[in-house]
Amino acid sequence: MSSLPSLLVTAILLASIAYIFSGNSANNTPMAGVAPLASLTVPAATKHTATIIFVHGIGESASTWKPVAEKLRNDLPQVKWVLPNAPLTPFSGAGGMPIPCWFDIPAFGNQSRQDREGMLKTVYSLNKLITEEVDAGIPAERIVLGGFSQGAIMTLLTGLTGERKLGGMLVLSGFMPLRPDVKSMLSEHVKSQRIFMGHGALDRMVSYDWAVESVKWLREEVGLNTSPGDDLVGLSFNSYQGVQHTVSDQEFVDFKEWLKKALPSID
Repeated sequence: MSSLPSLLVTAILLASIAYIFSGNSANNTPMAGVAPLASLTVPAATKHTATIIFVHGIGESASTWKPVAEKLRNDLPQVKWVLPNAPLTPFSGAGGMPIPCWFDIPAFGNQSRQDREGMLKTVYSLNKLITEEVDAGIPAERIVLGGFSQGAIMTLLTGLTGERKLGGMLVLSGFMPLRPDVKSMLSEHVKSQRIFMGHGALDRMVSYDWAVESVKWLREEVGLNTSPGDDLVGLSFNSYQGVQHTVSDQEFVDFKEWLKKALPSID
């Protein structure tokens, strides 16, 4: 799809996501003073009965994914889209220059060190967005959290550690971070969550192998079902041959159909 983020990938994205996200952090992450996220909203075309919160990738903004939300309005008329903007954060891969990102990448290629503090701050912020929708009358099971690249990584971490069982998670070109430490943080309903994962087999920015390793870990160490049935419960991993760090036309069709099942129209 020509409108999707493959055309918006910056030099920073090319340089940074090519390696595993890493960094040091304290065990306890202070959340006081974490500013609310500024978001772009695409309203439902009909009565609002479901919400998709979609988290963009590094160096992008909410407007990157607005055309996708608008394109899906006819298929998902009951859905309001909430597209948060990442805060400008000093980014090590850009020499400390602030860029829109959900966590830092202080060092490249080291899977044993990740920016736990930055990730958990983002988890806190995304959970606040979920709470706002619930407080507005949308049940958690009618909320899908999704994202691309860094946003996909944060989707998995937030969705699998949150107190609420969501309607689903849409994970496009991401992987499970903070393994194995995150295992102690997983929610009690983790095995009943519904997850769509899509990944290009030629992705060299967020490695396809990282996604495959994540699926294996979630299956073997967490016990997620990786062969979901009609109820979508479990993790559906979809690989796309010949696709790099972007969303192909076929992936778009696949996740559209998954979303229609996860958030069906209701009276």
